[in-house]
Amino acid sequence: MEQLKKGILYAIPSPLSPEGFNETATAHVIEIVAKLDYYLAENIRTARRYISRFRSGKKIEDISFVQLDKDTRHSALSGLMAPLHQGSDMGLLSEAGCPGIADPGAMAVSWAHKQGLRVIPLIGPSSPVLALMASGLNGQQFAFHGYLPIDAEARKREIHRLEQELLKTGQTQIFMETPYRNESLYRTLLNHCRNGTSLCIARNLTGQNEWVRTMQIAEWKKTAVEWAKEPALFLLGVQA
Repeated sequence: MEQLKKGILYAIPSPLSPEGFNETATAHVIEIVAKLDYYLAENIRTARRYISRFRSGKKIEDISFVQLDKDTRHSALSGLMAPLHQGSDMGLLSEAGCPGIADPGAMAVSWAHKQGLRVIPLIGPSSPVLALMASGLNGQQFAFHGYLPIDAEARKREIHRLEQELLKTGQTQIFMETPYRNESLYRTLLNHCRNGTSLCIARNLTGQNEWVRTMQIAEWKKTAVEWAKEPALFLLGVQA
């Protein structure tokens, strides 16, 4: 009996901002989306709205979306990803940006590799990479840390550790925060980093009011910054 061909897991980038659809929907992504009937999504509502914008000719009601988020158990993956073993391709969608980068989709990709399934990443926006590109900081050596600790003292210790790593190796340190805590993190960086350390703030990347600026901490202390509740990345480094 001929063995059923296994499906492919496509890691599909999502827009970083409401205005970013055209930059995300490349010709290749459009081609792949047009043939997919199954998706793993961090947020089903956001995913349905995103896929609807492609106008592939399929009714959104005929497309299957299952949720895969930070609370998903590894034991559930076999059931969620069953279409792959049945020969159907699946798309993997993050809430924003590239699946698997500061995103629970990494567990789906890991599971697919363990099952001997093919994983294909599609080109699209990644906020840490875009921020690094626009920062002017060291792009040869860098590390992305996701979210820093919420606890104030633990956060201070982590910032000190990252700055020491930067001073020792020159490695750019990249991290992020939820929009409503951005200003608090910013104030902590100003209060606890050396004046000569460079800080880049990359806010609302790909959005209409995208804002990226790199200065030393001493300069930031003299600069008025207005904080809207928008996604932001922070980079500590040495300017080239």
